[in-house]
Order: sequence, then C-alpha cells, then structure tokens
Amino acid sequence: MSMSPEQGGAEKKYRTVTAFQRRLNAVVRRLPGQTLLETTGRVSGLPRRTPVGGRRVGDDFWLVSEFGERSQYVRNIRADPRVRVRLRGRWHPGTAHLLPDDDPIARLRRLPRLNSLAVRAMGTGTGLLTVRVELAREAGR
Repeated sequence: MSMSPEQGGAEKKYRTVTAFQRRLNAVVRRLPGQTLLETTGRVSGLPRRTPVGGRRVGDDFWLVSEFGERSQYVRNIRADPRVRVRLRGRWHPGTAHLLPDDDPIARLRRLPRLNSLAVRAMGTGTGLLTVRVELAREAGR
C-alpha cells in the first residue's frame, strides 16, 4: 500500500519533528521552570517525562498534543491515565483524559500563545488532540 504525496509529506514531517524533539526534550526537561507531563511507560513501566505547554484552569491542566494518537505520551496515557504534571517546579498528581471530540484549534486559542504556535508549527494539522489532566485536589483546599 503506497502513501499519497500528502501522507508521505506528513509522515516525513512527523519523523523529522520527533527526531528533533527527542534531542531538544533531553535538554528542556532539565530546565527548572519547564512544565513537564510524567506518564508511565506502557512497555517499560518507567516514568517518562515530556516537556509540554498548556494552561492550568482551576483543577484542570489543558494541553494539545501535536501528533495526537501518535504521541508517545498519549499512548502511555491510553494504557494508564494516572499522570503527574510539574507546574512552576511543583509536581501535581492527576488523571489524564483524551478528548477527541474537543476542538483542538479552538483550545489552542485559549492556551499560551508561544505553545500554540509551536504545536501548530510542529504538528501535522489533522492529528491534533486535546488532553485534559484532572489534577488531584490538594489537602486543605
């Protein structure tokens, strides 16, 4: 089965961007102020930390995955939705929900502008997926 030129271009972009992200993420995840999403590896069972952009709204953290179902952290969430999010240097446990019926383009308009630009630039357009992390309520709140 051969790919159409559009599919081939999207696949090439996916491979190029993910190779770049692997190298960049190794550095970025060490930055103290970087927001991180920690999932459990679906095969290894080990913690996997991915730099993400998004916004906390009340007890929820919202983000848009630029590769949707193809993102490794999305695959990990599908296997185990228990996650942690590091916001401003502090870890928050939560439960991730994949929202395929949410409009990811509209959602990006409500997220930080720089993150939204990066998601649009790196994503393939049709593969965007909204993720909502329901953060655990803190004791005393």
